[in-house]
Amino acid sequence: MTTPSVAVDRPGQWAYDGWAMMIRHLQRLRSAPSLIVLTLAAPILMLLLFGYVFGGAMALPDGADYRAYLVPGLFVSIAANGMMTGMITAAYDAQRGVMDRFRSLPVSRSAVPLGQALSEVFVAAVAMVPMVLAGLAVGWRIRGGAASALGALGLVLLFRFAAGWIGQYLGLLLGNEEAAGQLSSLIFALTLISNTYVPPTSMPGWLRTVAEWNPISAVVAACRDLTGNALPQPGAAWPVAHPVAGALVWSLVLLAVFVPLAVRRFARSGR
Repeated sequence: MTTPSVAVDRPGQWAYDGWAMMIRHLQRLRSAPSLIVLTLAAPILMLLLFGYVFGGAMALPDGADYRAYLVPGLFVSIAANGMMTGMITAAYDAQRGVMDRFRSLPVSRSAVPLGQALSEVFVAAVAMVPMVLAGLAVGWRIRGGAASALGALGLVLLFRFAAGWIGQYLGLLLGNEEAAGQLSSLIFALTLISNTYVPPTSMPGWLRTVAEWNPISAVVAACRDLTGNALPQPGAAWPVAHPVAGALVWSLVLLAVFVPLAVRRFARSGR
């Protein structure tokens, strides 16, 4: 059994260790070019599938363009995928004993999950570039100004950061890559039960309530609002009616819950 090292909690050392772990995760991507291609191409394929295959059957209020409605939702779906990738990566490392080796090193216990979460944010930021270009090509436009658009990007990346911590906690909890892969399929269900693809107003009452209190819905609504693509949401729940505040609150709450859970689980795994 590996003896856990004493955590190093000095701010400078914590930041250095977290940076080193982030670089380690990014370097792993160099040996998996297919994963990079899939990360960049998957949202664009979803845009083509939903925008052109199903888009003709979608009727939005005031005759709004469905593809312009869809693009901000796909931005947030990129962020939500941090739960899937974080979970699979953490489970992979735990199953192969990599986490045990990390715990034997004289590094801060929070630095290892922090590095992975930061790498998830970097990957999401890169994936946003082709997605923005594809969105502009199909008719989506930024109508809220540059500052608002940057605010939308910041909220999406903040949510990706929170999603990465959720995924790591679940991956460490499972400790099995196969189980993590099976559970990751549920992440897509979370985006379906939200306002990512269709307005919640078209759902039954109870399902609309669930969708509007889904954290993904708040971030999507904030992204649409800040880029000037919002639709009227009569009678919407508070997180959707106040999307920017709702997105911030949900992201901070998720971080407050899952950062300590992931760090504690990392420190205790293998005991």
